[in-house]
Amino acid sequence: MDAASKKKLKAQAHGLKPVIIVGQAGLTDAVLAETEIALNTHELIKVKIRAERDDRKQISQKMCASTGATLIQSIGQIAVIYRLNPKK
Repeated sequence: MDAASKKKLKAQAHGLKPVIIVGQAGLTDAVLAETEIALNTHELIKVKIRAERDDRKQISQKMCASTGATLIQSIGQIAVIYRLNPKK
């Protein structure tokens, strides 16, 4: 994904609220299933990851790898991920 597309998506994500929250149980199958549903519905979502800094990075990478999404931005506990829905 090129820089211009990422910049556009960051601007769109600015007003969004987190749809998925990863809690103390970490990245479970249920969280991944909900992430799939949210990506199919919205394409661009915010995820709140309640963990330590190193763990947040690993969780966001695993989440993107499992769902086939792209990490657009990560600031603090909030990660913005995007996956194009070809049916839209």
